Amino acid sequence: MGRGDLTNGQWARLEPLLPRGIKSGRPPIWTRRQLIDGIRWRTRTGAPWRDVPERYGPWDRGYDLFRRRQRDGTWARIVTQVQAEADTKGLITWDVNVDSTVCRAHQHAAGAAKGGSPEGIARRDHRRADRPRARTLPGAA
Repeated sequence: MGRGDLTNGQWARLEPLLPRGIKSGRPPIWTRRQLIDGIRWRTRTGAPWRDVPERYGPWDRGYDLFRRRQRDGTWARIVTQVQAEADTKGLITWDVNVDSTVCRAHQHAAGAAKGGSPEGIARRDHRRADRPRARTLPGAA
């Protein structure tokens, strides 16, 4: 078991929430727990799918499981259900904290001329006077 893998208690909690695949035939080589641990490893590290360690099974098998569960809404349903259960037990505090120190102005907002002040108007008019005027060619209207 890897450092970030699901514990037995976590797996016991998660397994009933996952859809059951009803397939007859040969049993799978890789367990669902291994594949989900591989999905969790990949989303936690942000590494490419091809870099998922071999102990979690083939990377394409994990990717396929991840995408199928994403398309059918399984991950969203599990998160909603777990959050609802934790909220009824009072384990979630729904406070919002907004820190304005991370808000930044657009790059064009820095150093703009003051539109209403006399200094800004004079500076803008002075710059216009220094600019060469566009010349029109004879015959061009």
